[in-house]
Amino acid sequence: MPQRSSQPHTVVLLVDENSNPFEMSCAIEIFGLRRPELGRELYDFRLCAAEPATRMRDGFFTLTGVAGLDAAEEADTLIVPNRPDTDAPRAPRVLDVVRRAHARGARLVGFCSGAFTIAEAGLLDGRRAACHWMWADAFRARFPGVRLESDVLFVDDGDILTASGSASALDLGLHVVRRDHGAEVANHVSRRLVFAAHRDGGQRQFVERPVPDVPDESLGPLVAWAQERLGEPLTVADLAARAAVSPATLHRRFRAQLGTTPLAWLTGERVALACRLIERGEERLDVVAARSGLGTAANLRARVRRETGLSPSAYRRRFGPAAGEAVRV
Repeated sequence: MPQRSSQPHTVVLLVDENSNPFEMSCAIEIFGLRRPELGRELYDFRLCAAEPATRMRDGFFTLTGVAGLDAAEEADTLIVPNRPDTDAPRAPRVLDVVRRAHARGARLVGFCSGAFTIAEAGLLDGRRAACHWMWADAFRARFPGVRLESDVLFVDDGDILTASGSASALDLGLHVVRRDHGAEVANHVSRRLVFAAHRDGGQRQFVERPVPDVPDESLGPLVAWAQERLGEPLTVADLAARAAVSPATLHRRFRAQLGTTPLAWLTGERVALACRLIERGEERLDVVAARSGLGTAANLRARVRRETGLSPSAYRRRFGPAAGEAVRV
């Protein structure tokens, strides 16, 4: 996890021939926009490409006016190229840039088919990765030494992070923001996106979204209701009763609409709330545990460490007011 410093973390997006415009836009939206309301710059974001003019996917448009590959040499985080024609090899000089970035300690991020680029550079053998379900079999056949995790949104393997499909680029991008700047800032960025602040990487890629019958079976009202009551002793049975369905039916709806279980969703929301409370300056772990609905300080410690890799005290040192950069959003 990058340390706070006076200089913002440099994120460089490397665009190559036939790259997907959607993932490029996700990266720009999350890492490239200025956020004056936060009182500081989160990232120094740059685009670079191997050629002066780069034809994007299916010739939708040609990207010009961006920096050359030299810009990637300054990246703290390098977002590698992706594209739908995964069988076509990357240019050797593009792969060399990726290898050099990794060798000097830069974080690598691959969106959608970006895992192919990192694997082709020889950096994923023996490591965990995610890619789009549509290419999972092809990926395994081509890179048998990689521990591909099927049917997950994204994989965080420390200094190499990979997302599965196009929309999960937003999930992984927000996960990176949360790792770098804490839950409060990530929540602010997600609100600007009008996107879920946190979806665990282990959630399913493929989420069924059938046309709802009447009455509307959307989980939106139930989720909003529960988010306002996380500190209360809510259970899955309480959620089912509020939705006027059986626990089994609620479980099916959560799986279909959110790709997770009601209990996993509820726990994730409570951990996110606990992190925000710590960032806002609450030092009493029993109070944080009670207000977030996690119950005990012991459970709080276990859940926060599982989610962030940090103990609550280490999380406070990294993201709390004592760090000198408390943000009220």
